Amino acid sequence: PAVVLVAAVAAYAADGPGGVARALAAVAAGVGAALLLLRHAVRRLGGVTGDVLGALVETAATAALIVLAARP
Repeated sequence: PAVVLVAAVAAYAADGPGGVARALAAVAAGVGAALLLLRHAVRRLGGVTGDVLGALVETAATAALIVLAARP
């Protein structure tokens, strides 16, 4: 919940109400992509390693940046 609040406040300060929707979509995309990768890693590897955690961070950041880069 804290990351959603911080993203919403920062986006409102930067872009106004339209930025808030885009920021919330970016958070949702990042978390969703990371959860999908986590599920896949647990199923294939039987658990989580440090490399998986690093991949989760990179995947979440990439998904969020892709959403933020898409301008209407």
